[in-house]
Amino acid sequence: MTDGPRQRSSTAGSAKDAAGEESGGKVALKKEIGLVSACGIIVGNIIGSGIFVSPKGVMENASSVGVALFVWIITGIITAIGALCYAELGVTIPKSGGDYSYVKDIFGGLAGFLRLWIAVLVIYPTNQAVIALTFSNYVLQPLFPTCFPPESGLRLLAAVCLLLLTWVNCSSVRWATRVQDIFTAGKLLALALIIIMGIVQICKGDYYWLEPANAFEPFQDYDVGLIALAFLQGSFAYGGWNFLNYVTEELVDPYVNLPRAIFISIPLVTFVYVFANIAYVTAMSPQELLASNAVAVTFGEKLLGVMAWIMPISVALSTFGGVNGSLFTSSRLFFAGAREGHLPSLLAMIHVTRCTPIPALLFTCLSTLLMLCTSDMYTLINYVGFINYLFYGVTVAGQIVLRIKQPNMHRPIKVCVLIWPVIYLIFWAFLLIFSLYSEPVVCGIGLAIMLTGVPVYFLGVYWDNKPQCFDAFINKMTYVGQRFCVVVYPAESNGGSSGSGEEGEEMKEARSPLSKDGGDNHKSVDC
Repeated sequence: MTDGPRQRSSTAGSAKDAAGEESGGKVALKKEIGLVSACGIIVGNIIGSGIFVSPKGVMENASSVGVALFVWIITGIITAIGALCYAELGVTIPKSGGDYSYVKDIFGGLAGFLRLWIAVLVIYPTNQAVIALTFSNYVLQPLFPTCFPPESGLRLLAAVCLLLLTWVNCSSVRWATRVQDIFTAGKLLALALIIIMGIVQICKGDYYWLEPANAFEPFQDYDVGLIALAFLQGSFAYGGWNFLNYVTEELVDPYVNLPRAIFISIPLVTFVYVFANIAYVTAMSPQELLASNAVAVTFGEKLLGVMAWIMPISVALSTFGGVNGSLFTSSRLFFAGAREGHLPSLLAMIHVTRCTPIPALLFTCLSTLLMLCTSDMYTLINYVGFINYLFYGVTVAGQIVLRIKQPNMHRPIKVCVLIWPVIYLIFWAFLLIFSLYSEPVVCGIGLAIMLTGVPVYFLGVYWDNKPQCFDAFINKMTYVGQRFCVVVYPAESNGGSSGSGEEGEEMKEARSPLSKDGGDNHKSVDC
């Protein structure tokens, strides 16, 4: 390596020394996420705008109210089983990064990289862009009562929302979790209002579509394929149930709070989803529900009178909290990927005093802003939704593989591997096979997008002897980014790496020389 990079490394080391002189502790991610905030992350990420805007995806394929409610319950139970499996993995491999970290440790670097690649390239940027656009649509709609808001205005407000929440997340973990707690409480209060109004309707005798004779009366012919599609839609509605595993290292007492948060949040969301749908059909027929573009708004107009404005505001608040939760968790996924050498090492650095992963947050914000500039993001979501679901099953299968490969590994939580993972995988395989059968082109394109990560992995990660000019360029960019963001590589935590000594050496080699050269004599910062 040339003298230039060494000199830059020395400068960075001096910067860290100076930071350490101020405090004399360690730079590391703060453990500031307690049980309430942990529940807020799960509930806030699962409950987005869907239950307010379009719960009709399940209804139109289930063909009757009764079957639709049955689908919501079953998918909630399956989600809880999957979360139970993730709880064991989360305390067995106590690393941030969620299923990426588990897949990498169990199946190897390429499998983990492909999970990370599809998340970085499409899943998080598109999902965050769509949620932000939904927020801006519900904020601007009252200003344009007779027409649709202008597209440029929607995208501009969505960008402002993303920038504001990125600033909050960069400033403080505590601020970000407080925002998540407040907006999760807000959306639960709005859904509680819907459920209470439904109970009032039932007490008044308006429960025609809940009577067994009418609940299972089909408004279209039952079809096995459509019912399978209803289960698929229901499973997608519970998306986000695994997001707490992405921030394991920031949990207070993760061995206790990770499983507790999962056991509290998933049943709560299932209860809310089922009873919100019951409330909807007390005020609307299945046909009215399917015809509505915003079910909660229509529900509010029917029952709340002059207070109907509460519903569109609730949707806006829900989506605002959803953007915050997604930014918070996705940045930790990118942070974990960079720490393992699968992304630029700058993304694995945190601010010297705020202890937030500012580069990773800026990266996820920038990628989402770029998605706002394209009109193809909804198409991309359709393509990669199948891949996202594919890795849920791969991760749960990894739990079984890990039991076989390392039966004596310490597991604070141990589920019955012959029951719960098997039940989840049977349901997962059924939906996966049906998806391939019903939409082979879409699934094939999704697989092709994922496989573009294979050459990237071998060129960017596996290939060690890169040209010296390339390494010098990366070092220079890392140095500039480190100076700009005032970040350093965090001290290793127990959960930071569970690999072998050889893997640890590879991780060190993947880091910037800034962190290596200045790492022996810096005192770091006490967060």
